[in-house]
Amino acid sequence: MPAVDKLLLEEALQDSPQTRSLLSVFEEDAGTLTDYTNQLLQAMQRVYGAQNEMCLATQQLSKQLLAYEKQHFALGKGDEEVISTLHYFSKVVDELNILHSELAKQLADTMVLPIIQFREKDLTEVSTLKDLFGLASNEHDVSMAKYSRLPKRKENEKLKAEVSKEVANARRKQHLSSLQYYCALNALQYRKRVAMMEPILGYTRGQINFFKKGAEMFSKRMDSFLSSVSGMVQSIQGELDAEAEKMRISQQDLMSVNESVYTPDSDVTSPAINRNLIQKAGYLNLRNKTGLVTTTWERLYFFTQGGNLMCQPRGAVAGGLIQDLDNCSVMAVDCEDRRYCFQITTPTGKAGITLQAESKKEYEEWICAINNISRQIYLTDNPEAAAIKLNQTALQAVTPITSFGKKHEVHHPSQNVKNTENDKIIPNESAGIQDSTQLIAPGTPIQFDIVLPATEFLDQNRGGRRANPFGESEDGSKDEEEDSLLQQMFVVRFLGSMAVQSDDTSEVIYEAMRQVLAARAIHNIFRMTESHLMVTSKNLRLIDPQTQVTRTSFDLATVTQFAAHQDNRRLIGFVVHLSETPGEESMSAYVFESNTEGEKICYAISLGKEIIEAKKDPEALAQLMKSVPLTNDGKFVLLNDQSEEDGTVHEGGEESEA
Repeated sequence: MPAVDKLLLEEALQDSPQTRSLLSVFEEDAGTLTDYTNQLLQAMQRVYGAQNEMCLATQQLSKQLLAYEKQHFALGKGDEEVISTLHYFSKVVDELNILHSELAKQLADTMVLPIIQFREKDLTEVSTLKDLFGLASNEHDVSMAKYSRLPKRKENEKLKAEVSKEVANARRKQHLSSLQYYCALNALQYRKRVAMMEPILGYTRGQINFFKKGAEMFSKRMDSFLSSVSGMVQSIQGELDAEAEKMRISQQDLMSVNESVYTPDSDVTSPAINRNLIQKAGYLNLRNKTGLVTTTWERLYFFTQGGNLMCQPRGAVAGGLIQDLDNCSVMAVDCEDRRYCFQITTPTGKAGITLQAESKKEYEEWICAINNISRQIYLTDNPEAAAIKLNQTALQAVTPITSFGKKHEVHHPSQNVKNTENDKIIPNESAGIQDSTQLIAPGTPIQFDIVLPATEFLDQNRGGRRANPFGESEDGSKDEEEDSLLQQMFVVRFLGSMAVQSDDTSEVIYEAMRQVLAARAIHNIFRMTESHLMVTSKNLRLIDPQTQVTRTSFDLATVTQFAAHQDNRRLIGFVVHLSETPGEESMSAYVFESNTEGEKICYAISLGKEIIEAKKDPEALAQLMKSVPLTNDGKFVLLNDQSEEDGTVHEGGEESEA
């Protein structure tokens, strides 16, 4: 240890300028030491505060580790191993917290306290003695000045003795204060070295003691546990790396798709449409009526579930029912100058919701899916096969087959009523099934717009008649209706018509249905004209639902064959046999889709034919009237519950879509 500089106590009494100069050096050193000690104390107090904060932090950490078990994670499956590991770590943190608390106490006693004592005792003492030395020096200077002013000629012994005594006291006091001050400054040179090393020595010992206790407490029992946890973490990290790489590759593959994936309606010319869907999901725009003439469109997520159309807003937990699709129909509509709009109509004919798809592909697939679901094929054992059967492929459309449906016995509706003697009107279905080429000539054109709008019928002067809803009629039609014993109305949509070569069997109707539906599917024809089919005991009339004008009519006597489809019971067809010129006859099959079962329409047609035959024999007519209920005006009552629904006049447009 190098020698320490000292102030000579022997020179304190003389108080020479050299001694004062050396004293100023010691005073400057003491001031620097005081500033450094204050800064060092702040740093050590910060360390002590951090250690106290570590105690509180570890205590809070232990509580949070235990709180993991009480969290209700939405994806918390398989966390049992994590929970048990965190419980063990919580106990370890509690034990560490005890060690941190001991370390904090040790730092307070061996690091912070010594430096505080050094500042408050030694440095404060030096500062106090400096002030006392300054006061004593000033008193000595004043007394010496007073002594120096004593007169030489007129000496006053008494005054001289008093002043001399005052000087002696002041000098003694200065000497004493200077000796104490010099001693304190000399001792400070030793104390500062001890004061600087003692706190850091306590800090180091406290840290070493903390680590030793921690090693003794955890080194043996924690090694295996930490190895196990490290292995688990590495395993999870490996799975994460593999999954991250897999997701990176998948992301590259997904981003490398054609730009058409992002462009709506990119394949509008020839979209790849799946017409055999039995379920569908995607975003559609829903039309909401906000006022008498104002509407809004909302983009929502729609999906089918069984026979229901569900809607789920973004952010909702689950979807809600918006439309029951069983026995519903779907129509293409022109709505507010928007593309790809369609409307779902209830089985009663009431207009339902209006939706808009974003592309032609989505538009047609939604229509096909709703059509398939409305036929309830999702309830069959093999819905996909049933959907394929209902939507024939192009190969099936051009290849003649013997029957549209299954080769099982056809239950003609006329079997439920009294048989007539005219075998031509109601043929025997037990006859052999003919080849399709004998029923319909190959390449026969199909007409999809044979039922013209009411205005075109009026323009062509075809004698269109308006059925007044108040019971009034024009051109004597009132008398004609009153003479009819049967009046039954059904809501139907025209699918198509084509010339046939035979009306001997109902197979011709099934074949016509097959070819009409196949042609509509091949040529993407979805629009259908909705009409009211009025069945009377004289004729079949198609009435415009908006204007109540008769579009066309067929005498019941010319209807030689009629049947409903065996699988899709909403399909109805009939054959009309006409004599265009003498010696020339033509037969045409007309195919419709109804809101009700086709069997009920066939039953009404069959009853109408029976009435025609019964009118020839009054007794047979009377017998028939007894067997069927009549209304108050003497007309036959048929299917009362259903007729009220079928007779509903629709307010919507005349164009619809399958």
